[in-house]
Amino acid sequence: MKLLSFAIPCYNSKDYMEHCIESILPGGDDVEIIIVDDGSKDETAAIADRYAAEYPDIVKAVHQENGGHGEAVNTGLKNATGKYFKVVDSDDWVDLESYKKILDKLREFEQENTQIDMLLANYVYEKEGARRKKVMRQTGFPRNEVFTWSDIKHIYKGHYILMHSVIYRTELLRSCGLELPKHTFYVDNIYVYKPLPYVRTMYYLDVDFYRYFIGRDDQSVNEQVMIRRIDQQIRVNKIMFDDVKLHEITNEMCRKYMYSYLEIITTISTILAIISGTDENMAKKDELWAYMKEHDEETYKKLRHGVMGQLMNLPGKGGRKVAIGAYKLSQKVVGFN
Repeated sequence: MKLLSFAIPCYNSKDYMEHCIESILPGGDDVEIIIVDDGSKDETAAIADRYAAEYPDIVKAVHQENGGHGEAVNTGLKNATGKYFKVVDSDDWVDLESYKKILDKLREFEQENTQIDMLLANYVYEKEGARRKKVMRQTGFPRNEVFTWSDIKHIYKGHYILMHSVIYRTELLRSCGLELPKHTFYVDNIYVYKPLPYVRTMYYLDVDFYRYFIGRDDQSVNEQVMIRRIDQQIRVNKIMFDDVKLHEITNEMCRKYMYSYLEIITTISTILAIISGTDENMAKKDELWAYMKEHDEETYKKLRHGVMGQLMNLPGKGGRKVAIGAYKLSQKVVGFN
C-alpha cells in the first residue's frame, strides 16, 4: 500500500500540469500520482501517458469522458491505493520543504500505529499580480498534536477548511459515501464538508504546503465567472444543506463548525446574486432560502437569523449596498477572489 495518493484532475491542462506533477514527484515510492484526464481536447492525455511510462511505480494515467472536476475526483478516489488521499488541481502545486515534513509526519503515524482521519496544513494564495502572498492557516485548531473536535475551543467566523488544506484518510472518504456530482463547479466544498461528521482524529501541521494559483480570467473562482455559474453554486449549496442534518450531529464543536461552514457557502450564494443585480438571480436567491426553509426549518432559522443571514437579506437598494460592502471587506481580509 502506498502512503499517500494524489489525484490531479486535468482538463485541457497542457500549459501547467507538468509543473504540478513535478512538484509531487519528489515523494518517491511512498506516493502515487493519479492523473485523471477528464476528456481533454489538447495534449493533456499524451503528457499524462508520458509521465506514467517514465514513472510506472508512481504515476497512473486514467482517461475518461468529460465529467467535470467532481467526477475526476471520484475517479481518482476509486483508483487510489494510498492510506491517505489528496487532491491537487492541475494549475496548482505543492511546496517541497512542506511536502517533506508532511510525508515524514505520515510515516511517523504509521510507525507509531497512530490513525488519523484528517491532516491539515496551510495553503498560500499565489494570486497573480499580488505583491504579498496570503497564507491561510487553520485558526483555532491545536498545532502539532493529534486532536479531536472536542479539543477545539473556539470557531472563528469566516474560517472554513478548503480542499487545498486537507488530506483525508482514504477509507474514510469511501465509508462516508462521498460521491461528487458530475459537470458541476464548486464541488470542492462538498468534498470537505460531507466527511466531517465521520472525522474523529485530526492533526494540524503548520506548514505552507499547497500553492493555490488564482488569477486566470477563466478560473472558476473569478467573481464574474461565479456569477455566470450561480446555478451551480446554488446546486452545491443545496447538496451541502441536504447531505448533513446538522441538528443530528452529536459533537457540539463539529456541529458548530459545520454550521459556520454552511453559513459561509450560503452567504457566497446570496451575495453573488446581489452583486449580479439581475431580477433573475435575485429570484434564485429567494428560491434558495425558500428551499432551505421547506427542507429543514430548524437549520434555515439559524442561518436566516444569524448575523450573516440578516446582513445578506437587508431590504431595498441600501440593504444590498451594505451586503456588498461587507463582502468586499471580507475579500480584502481573507484574500480570496
